[in-house]
Amino acid sequence: MHAKPKGVVLGPKDPTVQPSAAPAPKPAAERNSVHNLRLRPHAKVLVVGGGINGVGTFRDLALQGVDVALVERGDYCQGASGASSHMIHGGIRYLENGEFRLVRESVVERNRLLRIAPHYVKPLQTTIPIFSTFSGILSAPLRFLTHKQQGKPKERGAFLIKLGLSLYDSFSRDGGSVPRHQFRGHKRALAELPDLRPDVKYAATYFDASVHNPERLTLDVLQDGEKAGQSAPGAAAGQGSSARASNYLSLQSMTSRPNPGTGKGGTVRLRDELTGEEFDFTADVIVNTTGAWVDLTNEAMGTASRFMGGTKGSHIVLDSPELLAACRGREIFFEHTDGRIVLIYPMGDRVLVGTTDVDADMSQDSVCTDEEIDYFFDLVGHVFPKIPVTRNQIVYTFSGVRPLPRHDATQPGFVSRDYRIETRRPAPTGTGAVVLSLVGGKWTTFRALAEHLTNDVLAELGMHRKISTAQLPIGGGAGFPADDAGVQRWLKAHMGRGRDADRTAGLLTRYGTRAEAVIEYLDAGPDRLLHSTRELSVRELEFMAAHEQVGHLVDVLIRRTSLAFRGLVTGELLNEVAEVMSGPLQWDAAARSAEISHAQEVLQRLHRVETHSLVA
Repeated sequence: MHAKPKGVVLGPKDPTVQPSAAPAPKPAAERNSVHNLRLRPHAKVLVVGGGINGVGTFRDLALQGVDVALVERGDYCQGASGASSHMIHGGIRYLENGEFRLVRESVVERNRLLRIAPHYVKPLQTTIPIFSTFSGILSAPLRFLTHKQQGKPKERGAFLIKLGLSLYDSFSRDGGSVPRHQFRGHKRALAELPDLRPDVKYAATYFDASVHNPERLTLDVLQDGEKAGQSAPGAAAGQGSSARASNYLSLQSMTSRPNPGTGKGGTVRLRDELTGEEFDFTADVIVNTTGAWVDLTNEAMGTASRFMGGTKGSHIVLDSPELLAACRGREIFFEHTDGRIVLIYPMGDRVLVGTTDVDADMSQDSVCTDEEIDYFFDLVGHVFPKIPVTRNQIVYTFSGVRPLPRHDATQPGFVSRDYRIETRRPAPTGTGAVVLSLVGGKWTTFRALAEHLTNDVLAELGMHRKISTAQLPIGGGAGFPADDAGVQRWLKAHMGRGRDADRTAGLLTRYGTRAEAVIEYLDAGPDRLLHSTRELSVRELEFMAAHEQVGHLVDVLIRRTSLAFRGLVTGELLNEVAEVMSGPLQWDAAARSAEISHAQEVLQRLHRVETHSLVA
């Protein structure tokens, strides 16, 4: 792999493009995703950034028939989008910041995603343990007015939480699909959650939603956009897809040189991070959705800005049967002693604990520190004092930088989670691309945000919206079984060729109803499960290589599957997956060894996952 050229500042600081860890350039033929952009190096709109907001905007624009391209320097959903708390929520705690518009929109979008993405977005029962009745009543108005914590935090008592939950429920009146909140007294609280602190006074329970596979949901949204581009009028006329996207393709610089055919727009220099090759690409409008790196992206394009002030949030994943049992299938969502709202969240047979909220050092990789781990253990002890947790139970850690607006003296916990769009146009007498920069944005509102961004882009292009995404199913959510009985019918209909119920259920979980296309691919040739895991087969890995833009071995472990997240990566798995992927990705022996070493380094340095493998 070529070292990162001087002056390249786009995207998250990504271990897959660092010279100390990345494999050498592949001898393989040019990737299809890059080839499609080089073949026709112009688009009306270029989206820079492949997190959920960029990908959502790409999809919406493609559905409107816009000629759109997307580039992402690392892998899709690799930055903040892949480092979230895996929640789709209205943001009840934003109420005390006065962000009523955002909370209302978030609740509406939460309810909508439960309908249009049911394969990944599920209802999440959430309980708040409460240890006082009236605490915080006097300090809450001051926090609301100043957005600052004055002195030692005053614990939010039952009165404030009841008020907030009542308001929260009111936002779900139109189209709400989750139950209203409930309050339990001391005895009922301990009856439902007996491992809670014995001095708990109340337990407030309400519903939000979870997304256990944010990376795969992002891929679904992306593929929806690509599919829309293939059916556009230009594609039908033999002009190629009007929606093209590539990961591992970074924006290096921009000039005002217009498209020679139209005399409009500007020119950007793109670099293939897997081969080091560069080429020019022109666009009339550029949408900057690079999250916390928006300012650095604008700087690379020669239009410096000071919009961003992201904060770091870390999480740990625990293999703790005792803690898992204590949660009783619920997220425990509460205020820690420092006033920070934190969570303990069961995910399958693992428990997610998070999150911190500290100012980020953008010159450093975002990693979970020892101090943050101590904080997480302390917060577990705050509500479950009799349940021991140790570092030996940590199977995975992750950390990301939230794309928050610049906040100067405002404390991180009070920084707005809302979003805005900044527009820069070329001088009336000059040329160049219009640049729209997204400031802020959160997972829950990605569809609404993408709609807003798309409407702004359409206005710049003099076009009108053709279709709304509000009721449009996402990817494998189309036709997804509505209940357990429906799931069982689907599984029975799709078992076969040695594929049992567990394996078939795993495919439905990973792909939603898009599993039908995967199963068709699996059944088209001889296949076998891997020796190192029963969750993957040879032909499924080949399907990922052919259809999901896998660039590195580590992409499979972290973002195409949840194997790393659940602590299931072994040296044997690394070797076996690398061997299978070597064929379709044309890795020779040296490249395969480099990919294994690279995956080990990324997992250890960024996620505290140790693997031991004899690299061939």
